[in-house]
Amino acid sequence: MEKFVNVFIFGKKYAVPEELTIMTAMEYAGYQLVRGCGCRNGFCGACATIYRIKGDRELKACLACQTKVQDNMYIATLPFFPLIKQGYDIENIPVSEAVMMQLYPEIYACIGCNACTKSCTQELNVMQYIAYAQRGDFEKCAEESFDCVMCGVCSSRCPAGISHPQVAMLARRINGKYLAPGSAHLEDRVKEIQNGDFTELIEALMQKPVEELQELYNTREIEE
Repeated sequence: MEKFVNVFIFGKKYAVPEELTIMTAMEYAGYQLVRGCGCRNGFCGACATIYRIKGDRELKACLACQTKVQDNMYIATLPFFPLIKQGYDIENIPVSEAVMMQLYPEIYACIGCNACTKSCTQELNVMQYIAYAQRGDFEKCAEESFDCVMCGVCSSRCPAGISHPQVAMLARRINGKYLAPGSAHLEDRVKEIQNGDFTELIEALMQKPVEELQELYNTREIEE
């Protein structure tokens, strides 16, 4: 027999099987999820959720698709948070801390509370990569923030109003365009795509049934 636990979704109590994730528990309770469910496999960041266990003072953050329910869990989803996104031309941008001072000056108001790191659904050291951004160390900022899924939970908890994911995105773009070593193999492949070398192959693949595509994928040659 299934064991049930009590959860509170937006304040309303439901009894759900204990093996469910928060996302599937919401569906079990009758919610029809058409937004904030994305890939449903733990990495798109669309199902950002905050919760608290009854009797525990700590407010925690997670992704609903990969976090199992617990007894007396109070749940509220945060599928969208309005991050500040500044416009810029990556082809004409200073590769120094001056760009951060110009576009995201709020990072210099960081008070070091570490709420961003504590709330990160990917367990990234968010405060550290913001410190790298402050110093104009875009390579380290890009590396530290590489697994960010831009769920926005860190920004929702920040008293300084920093849009951490957008700051990290800018650092990764600068690093990719100006600092990271070039990849001749990648550049050659992009040229081949632009020249239409794979158009016929792609069109042929699009005509194949799903089962055949799955078999081709499972038996593909993988470069060492």
